[in-house]
Amino acid sequence: MLQIPKICVGDILEMKKAHPCGGKRFRVMRTGSDIRLVCEGCGRDMVLPREKVEKSLRKVFPAPENTETE
Repeated sequence: MLQIPKICVGDILEMKKAHPCGGKRFRVMRTGSDIRLVCEGCGRDMVLPREKVEKSLRKVFPAPENTETE
């Protein structure tokens, strides 16, 4: 059965193919039917269809939770 990856704002995605700058990791800035990513290597901002991101996704590094103690 096909598993749909859970992608949230702030997550770091590692892709199968590298960006032209050489970086493979992208930070998620917005989710929906399109996903807005920012390259961790060069800072390039791009919007890609969710289907394309899910196909080329290798690994998801979850965003660190806000663990502030009061």
